Amino acid sequence: MQHLNDIPAKQIVPGFFGKMVHGESSTLTFWEAKKGSSLPEHKHVHEQITYLVDGELEMTIGGKKYRFTPGHVHVIPSNVPHSALAVTDCKIIDSFSPARDDYR
Repeated sequence: MQHLNDIPAKQIVPGFFGKMVHGESSTLTFWEAKKGSSLPEHKHVHEQITYLVDGELEMTIGGKKYRFTPGHVHVIPSNVPHSALAVTDCKIIDSFSPARDDYR
C-alpha cells in the first residue's frame, strides 16, 4: 500500500504531470495539467479510459472534438489517434490496459 502523495510526479510533456500506479496488466495515472498545455496527437496499443476530475479539457479522439468538464468519461480504443488541450488547470485520471511499461 502507498499514499498518492508519496508517488513522484513525472512530466510526460510540458505541463502534463502524472503519478503512475502500475499493476501487472494495467496502469492508473493521476494527471495534473496546466492551463494551455497540450498533448500532441498520438496513439498506442493501450486501451485508455479518461475521466476528468476537475477543470476543462478539450480532446480530439479519432478526429472528433470533445469538451470534457468534471465527471465526463470516455473510452479510447487501442490505436485510435488522440490529443488533448488543457483549457484550464485540470485533474485527470487515466486507466490503461495493458500496463504502460513506458511510464515505469
